[in-house]
Amino acid sequence: MLGLSSNQISEQTGITKHRILRALMYTRKAMRSDIPKQFSGIVEVDETYVGGKWVNKRKSARSKGTKRGRGTSKQPVFGIYARKGIVWAELFDGVGSSTLQPLIKKQVRKGSTIHSDTWKGYTGIATNGYVHRLVDHQKEFANKGVHINGLEGFWGYLKRKLAAKGGIRRDRLSLYLGEYVWRYNHRKLSIDGKVLRLIKLLNKGRFGG
Repeated sequence: MLGLSSNQISEQTGITKHRILRALMYTRKAMRSDIPKQFSGIVEVDETYVGGKWVNKRKSARSKGTKRGRGTSKQPVFGIYARKGIVWAELFDGVGSSTLQPLIKKQVRKGSTIHSDTWKGYTGIATNGYVHRLVDHQKEFANKGVHINGLEGFWGYLKRKLAAKGGIRRDRLSLYLGEYVWRYNHRKLSIDGKVLRLIKLLNKGRFGG
């Protein structure tokens, strides 16, 4: 978990790989449960798409090609980023307003200022009690302080971590997403600090499947 593979941990401790994988699963569930409270102030919203190598995908998925961005057959991930460097992310299906905006309402306090790109799924945010500022990425990366650079930085971090795994089963992707959100949010903690926080989470034992 802290930089070692399950095989390495097994070799160093003598614990069976099966028990290690089970412990890692519970640890990732605990990480996933440690979500930030509702955001406020200036926040960024965006979505990205993740998936393994196409050669490992089913024929039905490969037949759709390797199109990037919206319209791809990869798994959508929606994220919200607070300017203090805290992120929240969740797997979802569909990229329309009926999917994205309930997630925003759930995680962002009304009255907050939301920065997004010009995707139609974000149209109407202002009518839900938010200040909405847009940046058109076909023209610019930022518009007078309006940008989603923080969230794009997290997407890069997430994809590098997932790529290093060499492929993750779809049914486990939410656990790994929860792990990397947790690691990113607590990146300034020392290793001892991270271990203590995880122990407290595991002792609570109140995290879903």
